[in-house]
Formats: sequence, C-alpha cells, structure tokens
Amino acid sequence: MLPSATGDGEFHGPSINEFFPEAVLFAGSPFEINRIMLIRFLAVAVLLLVFWLGTRRMKVIPTRFQSIVELGLNFARVNIAEDILGKKDGKRFLPLITTIFFMVLFMNITGPLPFLNIAGTSVIGVPLVLAVIAYVAFIYAGVKKNPGNFFRNALFPPGVPPFLYIIVTPIEFISTFLVRPVTLTLRLLMNMIVGHLLLVLFFSATQFFFFTADGGFKLFGAGTLVFGFAFTLFEVLIALLQAYIFALLTAVYIQLALAEEH
Repeated sequence: MLPSATGDGEFHGPSINEFFPEAVLFAGSPFEINRIMLIRFLAVAVLLLVFWLGTRRMKVIPTRFQSIVELGLNFARVNIAEDILGKKDGKRFLPLITTIFFMVLFMNITGPLPFLNIAGTSVIGVPLVLAVIAYVAFIYAGVKKNPGNFFRNALFPPGVPPFLYIIVTPIEFISTFLVRPVTLTLRLLMNMIVGHLLLVLFFSATQFFFFTADGGFKLFGAGTLVFGFAFTLFEVLIALLQAYIFALLTAVYIQLALAEEH
C-alpha cells in the first residue's frame, strides 16, 4: 500500500490511516479481520511451520535448515536467557523468552517484506499483549522468590532513610510497575510505525518522481529508490534488534525480580 501521486498530480505521502485498514473478513462483527490481522496470522503460521520443519527429524549431524533453527534457539538460550538469568533460572524462563524473541522477530520482519509491507507489531495490540506477559512474568518471578518481601522491598528499598520513602516510594512504584510495561510497548510500536512510514515515503516518492514528475525531477527518483532499498536492509536489522531488545529486557526485569535484595 504505497500512497503516491493521485489524479491531481500532487504527491501524497504515507498516513497513519494505513495502520487502520478496512476489514477484509467478517466486517461489522466483533470478529472482523483486517489486513494487519491477516499478516499476524501469516507470521504465526510461518513461525510454527519453521520450527516444525526444523525440529521434527533432528539429526546428530544436522541439515542446513536444522542448523539455522538450532542457531536461533541457541542464540535465545545462551545470549539472552543464560547470560542474564544464569543457567538455572535461564532454563526455567527459557520457553517464555524464546517465544517472545521469535514472535516479535517474525511479526517485525513482515514490515520490509514485499507484498506485506507492514509489521504485525505496528499496531498496539501485539506489543501490548507481549508487554503484559513480560510484566506478569516479572511479578510472578518476584513473588515466587520472596512472597512476603517482593512488593515491600520494591517500594521501600532497604538502606533508604525512612523519611525519604515519601519521595522514593512513588518513584519506585511508577518506574517499576508502570513505566516498564509502557516503555516495552511503546519502544517496539514506535520503531515499527516509523520504519513503515519511512519505507512508504521512499518508495512512494520514487513512484512519484519516475511516473508523475516532469523533466529533471525524475532524476530524484533514482536517489529515493537507492535510499528505499538501503532502508529496507536497515529495517531488517531493526526487526532483529527490536526482537532482541524486547526479549533481553524481559529477561532483565525477571532478573531484577529475582535479585537477593527483593
């Protein structure tokens, strides 16, 4: 969906309305499905298919495809879960962290893909749900480790003079229990929104310069085309980086909940 020149000969850039497409299935019902929902279903289906094909007949000497799947799984296990939580707690929370990492990655990667052109995480639903899951895991880990002291130590940190709690406690409450899920959601959401808008801007500008602009202005199309392809590669990197950051922060928050002072 590339907004560009219309019949009036003017350039029309991307709009926020692209993130709220019309329903394509079950329109007018509580279960209506739009283009972004279909992309999310596709991303989940491909994710399940990749892991099913990669793990159904595992061999001692892995095939190339099995090696790629194992590389991804080992990355989530070693570089995120065990690096942050250690081997014991890393193994305990590995299914959650691995699921978050690959779900965010596959939802993100649909953004720069031709014919899909929008990330499944570019609308707040998926980032918010994943942030809530990470938040619940953080609370669960803390309460499980120290049932009677988790909230008290989080809101009233040991070692702080009691008269400062009137300042420290509200700050700790906001930063620990409110800001974390909000920032997890918005960081992912905003990166995907901005990436999509910039890609659409580059390629719609290319279309405008090549097919609508007059004279020497057509030369600008070559520049916007090059920037568009370069930014597409950059968006692939951002898709991977944002999946890593989301899973990493989930692990960090769990680790903080498990820390001895809690």
